[in-house]
Amino acid sequence: MPAENILIIFIRNPELGKVKTRLAKTVGDKKALEIYQDLLKHTNLITSSCSADKAIFYSHFIDDYDSWSNVVYQKFVQEGGSDLGARMENGIELVLKRGYENVVLIGSDCLELTAQGIEEAFYALNKHDVVVGPAKDGGYYLLGMKKTHHEFFKNKKWSTEDVFLDTLLDIENLGLSYLLLDTLSDVDCEDDLKQVEA
Repeated sequence: MPAENILIIFIRNPELGKVKTRLAKTVGDKKALEIYQDLLKHTNLITSSCSADKAIFYSHFIDDYDSWSNVVYQKFVQEGGSDLGARMENGIELVLKRGYENVVLIGSDCLELTAQGIEEAFYALNKHDVVVGPAKDGGYYLLGMKKTHHEFFKNKKWSTEDVFLDTLLDIENLGLSYLLLDTLSDVDCEDDLKQVEA
């Protein structure tokens, strides 16, 4: 029987020229890969001690020999092609069908996210239907729920400044209770990196 809570972590396989493409336009592919590897290390560090079960969803293939422990992290591949919404929806559906009651999904782009923030998200699901961590770029760095709300993943222009507000509208239209976490910065371009380092 699985634990009550599960944390889903969406990552990209760290390959040269295939990660942080917006950032790479100004710093180059090699530097962008180094920065992404730092983001992965940070995400690994803050999630490894999280009290929930944990699952890594890779962009392309499962790597059993990387720094993500095969004992600590369940490992899957994102399913849904190029549609981020479909990939998130499928990941959440998969773990809920395995018997988990609360699911929190994060990416690997937020250096400001902490283990405490993740625990706060799970705690919020004791009292609310949904929890969202807004990102300063208009998206979100964290999304938590108890059931799959398919509306969240449809008709969204992913990686744009409207995603968070559109999701908030979905939440309100469905009459769901929700909690917003602190607004944090995702690292997608060089300006984001400067803000985090400041």
